[in-house]
Amino acid sequence: MKPLLVIFVTVFLAELGDKTQLATLLFATDGKLSPLLVFVAAAGALIASTAIAVLVGNFAQAHLERLPLELIAGTGFVLIGLWTIWGHFSA
Repeated sequence: MKPLLVIFVTVFLAELGDKTQLATLLFATDGKLSPLLVFVAAAGALIASTAIAVLVGNFAQAHLERLPLELIAGTGFVLIGLWTIWGHFSA
């Protein structure tokens, strides 16, 4: 039960205020759309994207065991950050 709670809380907190939640909020402000329709469509999209993430993660775990994935991901984030900073100052 504890892993389920940890995963739930982590993902729930990560989703708060992200662009997906903001997009859903904006759709919900449209008076022409049923709130239930917005909820079902957004929930379905999140389920589908989460299913893809789990499948890709499972594939990665099975086939990329020897690669230092944390190092690769961390390096990628640093490079994106540097690229963003460069773009700010070169504009």
